[in-house]
Amino acid sequence: MTEDKSKLLRSLTIDRSAGKAERSGGRWLPISAVIIICVVGFAAFAAFEFRRQDPTKEAASHAAQQPAAQPQAPQQPPTNSKAAGSLAASGYVVARRKATVAAEITGKVVEVFIDEGMTVSEGQVVARLDSVLAERDYELARSRAETANAAIAAINADLEDATRIMSRVQTLSQKNFATEADLTKAQARVGVLSAQLRQARSQFETANIDAKRSASVLDKHQIRAPFAGVVIDRSAQPGEMISPMSVGGYTRTGICTIVDMDSIEIEVDVNEAFIGRVVAGGAVNAMLDAYPDWTIPASVIAIVPTANREKATVKVRIRFDKKDPRILPDMAVKVNFLADAKDATKTTAAN
Repeated sequence: MTEDKSKLLRSLTIDRSAGKAERSGGRWLPISAVIIICVVGFAAFAAFEFRRQDPTKEAASHAAQQPAAQPQAPQQPPTNSKAAGSLAASGYVVARRKATVAAEITGKVVEVFIDEGMTVSEGQVVARLDSVLAERDYELARSRAETANAAIAAINADLEDATRIMSRVQTLSQKNFATEADLTKAQARVGVLSAQLRQARSQFETANIDAKRSASVLDKHQIRAPFAGVVIDRSAQPGEMISPMSVGGYTRTGICTIVDMDSIEIEVDVNEAFIGRVVAGGAVNAMLDAYPDWTIPASVIAIVPTANREKATVKVRIRFDKKDPRILPDMAVKVNFLADAKDATKTTAAN
């Protein structure tokens, strides 16, 4: 019985050694896991670096094994119409002489003798207004002038007769065959007729001036071209009212627009920072946007002595060395101011 109690007590005791072994094993397990992760990460990083550097080394070794490339001959610069060091600018073709032809009086258009594209000469009639009343006024003025001229002739005849009578009376008076009263009367008659003759001549001059004025007004009903050129716009049609000033409604102020093609030139805006490279008379190459493969020789007319404050540019006028019917007003154009005359010669020879 005593042995049974001893066995029972031993079974109830706690084994300390087993607990220590389990605790020590549980403590080292996380530490080992951390160490293993660090080793794996380092190995992966080393492998990545090796792969990244390896292609570079292979390329370097491959380049070292290949023979040195032969030096290439320097390429010739492409031929270009733009001279080296030239200044480029853009602008438009403009006409120095361009006018909208209008009437000096108000009237109804009866006929229009022009159309777009027609060439007109200076003084050519381009349109005609209704001139019925003007013709009547002119006829009336001419009639007044003729009446005044006839009055001059009548008074001149009376004056000649009165002068002869006065001469006879003077002769008779010297011989005592005529009284002093008769002589005075004859002299007074001559004086009155002389005054009437001067008055008639003045009236005749006034009538002539009035007739000329009426003729001038009549002529204004025929609208003429102020200079030779080409019609680029036709504004009015027969039956429309036209006036030198706009009065509202359907009243027009112009018949057509005429451009003098001999006055065509180029206007470009050059940045004021480069205006020092432009000189009057300098050579210029012009290229129209409509004909990009056509280089037109030109030269600088003048530098307009004023600057645009908003755009910081200076206007330059350029003339065409040779006129061409393909060059039209308001065409866009690009220009190159050549550095010297040699550039212009080379460009001309290339074309």
